[in-house]
Amino acid sequence: MAGLSGSPVVVTGASGFVGGALVRRLRADGVPVRAVVRTPGKGGPDALRGPALGPDADWSALLAGADAVVHTAAHVHVEATGDETAGSAFRVANVEGTRRLAEQAAAAGVRRFVFISSIGVNGPRADHPFTESDAPAPQGPYARSKFEAEQVLREVAAQAGMQWVVLRPPLVYGPAAPGNFARLVCWMARGVPLPLGAVHNRRTLVAIDNLVDLIVTCLHSEAAAGQVFLAGDGESLSTPDLLRIVAQAQGRRACLLPVPVALLRAAAALVGRSTDAERLCGNLEVDIGKARRVLGWTPPLPAHEALRRAVVEAGS
Repeated sequence: MAGLSGSPVVVTGASGFVGGALVRRLRADGVPVRAVVRTPGKGGPDALRGPALGPDADWSALLAGADAVVHTAAHVHVEATGDETAGSAFRVANVEGTRRLAEQAAAAGVRRFVFISSIGVNGPRADHPFTESDAPAPQGPYARSKFEAEQVLREVAAQAGMQWVVLRPPLVYGPAAPGNFARLVCWMARGVPLPLGAVHNRRTLVAIDNLVDLIVTCLHSEAAAGQVFLAGDGESLSTPDLLRIVAQAQGRRACLLPVPVALLRAAAALVGRSTDAERLCGNLEVDIGKARRVLGWTPPLPAHEALRRAVVEAGS
């Protein structure tokens, strides 16, 4: 079983939201961990500095004697506005960087490589809950780079006989979560009226504790080898429901104005924010049935409780 024989688990991106939470969980479980960060001083006093993601990175010293790797590090932002330039930057870090890490992990005798991908590989939205059997439809340079990285990992692992696992999470939330979830919490805390009362969508999120629990399960379970799993809380919420839960956890009442969704989409298009409008108004559901069947995994926290904890702990 990975990580239980005394050999360490290498976690890349250990200063990040997912990587940091995973390191804390593994250490609490008594699993030896090598927490790898890019920036010195982040990730705690025991964190090890790793190379920049790319085709020339040298991971050999960090991988020596390791039993498993969980690759959470990724390039997620670019300064350039052109899609071609952005795609090149993502490809260097996320595709060639994953290839280099996987090749050196295989050479070091690593048994299992768990790759944290993205639900964006499945596509931006669908008229049904996404499953692992859906044809990939990544849009945008980040999602495309994640899909290419999945393929690279499979190729390297097949050639070397190394086990691989791919996880595709949707938006991950929790205390100190970055990005869109943090903005939603901030809006509710300020009592900002939001024009989302007429939205009737369904979206699946995943709590950081649920995602980490699934990662740990994939490290331990022999049934996980050679599989792709979608992550999620096991239930979907509308955007208004999500905001009401957040506001309630803050001791507030959400102020949601019933503005027609068509008007919201049109206004967002005028100011170049169609993607943001889609995230707030569109559907993106994830079916985690495969993880339940193959791994016997159930999210330890229901979405309502995980959201409440995330808000309360973030404000404490």
